[in-house]
Amino acid sequence: MSQLDPRAPASENAPRAAFLERIVREVHLRVVGQEYMIDRLLIGLLTGGHILFEGLPGLAKTLAVKTLAETIHTTFQRIQFTPDLLPADVVGTTIYNQRTGEFVPHRGPIFANIVLADEVNRAPAKVQAALLEAMQEKQVTIGGETYPLPQPFLVLATQNPIEQVGTYPLPEAQVDRFMLKVRVGYPTRDEEKEILRRIGGGNEIPVSPVATPEDILTARKAIGSLYLDDKIADYILDLVTATRDPAAFGAKDLAPLIEYGASPRATLALAACSRAHAFLRGRTYVAPEDVKAIGADVLRHRIVSTYEAEAEEITPDRIVQRIFEVVRVP
Repeated sequence: MSQLDPRAPASENAPRAAFLERIVREVHLRVVGQEYMIDRLLIGLLTGGHILFEGLPGLAKTLAVKTLAETIHTTFQRIQFTPDLLPADVVGTTIYNQRTGEFVPHRGPIFANIVLADEVNRAPAKVQAALLEAMQEKQVTIGGETYPLPQPFLVLATQNPIEQVGTYPLPEAQVDRFMLKVRVGYPTRDEEKEILRRIGGGNEIPVSPVATPEDILTARKAIGSLYLDDKIADYILDLVTATRDPAAFGAKDLAPLIEYGASPRATLALAACSRAHAFLRGRTYVAPEDVKAIGADVLRHRIVSTYEAEAEEITPDRIVQRIFEVVRVP
């Protein structure tokens, strides 16, 4: 694939990103603050990568995803995950038609461009397995037949911290399918005051669809051809390799803390998200700051820490931070 000239002015990207600015304006009509979360939503949209949002209830995770979907001329489904949910409730099932004497497929809510999997860590293992096929293969199996999912297809999942009652850790294989894991925090005092002023009255704030699926697919092609220098590619490879062999990068203290490092899927995800991050900033090339900005969201859920790390209360976020400190920046 041809690469864009890294010396090209940033303004050349402006027409391609104009619809993104319109989306952000519409989302901010309802969502106060949370720029970090909204930025990651756009990166997921532009890369086709699924996102897992983790945070306490009431932090506008569901509202942000629902609002984003309403700003695009596309289909949207919200699935509330519960312990009694069945795979058929997600992907669909076959129904017997008495008139024709045949079983016909009944498609589930997964057949939408944007799917909100709300409180995804409350569902049992069989439902997680069904969702896994949809996320990875962009298809589902109903009654032995395979059906492709619509494009673009994006799963935006929310989960509450696993310390809360009635939640379960997601299987590692499924967590790895999420391109990003984004932690959502509390708003500032001023932001919360604006939330009270704007939404406290209980009136619905309307938003308008300002983009099309074609806009998104066109932007994805442009992002795929953004210039990625060999030095940046080596930087990405070093970061991922350091999660597997930290001692080779002068971080022997991390070796007892990491059970398993990130897979090659993390390398691809970090490169794609860095390109999207650069695109959102109006650049035609990837800079080290793009990799740094998105690195924690790509790597935090792909590092399996040891019991020693858990005993010392060292989180994957701290491990990722240390890796960025020891790996040389080009």
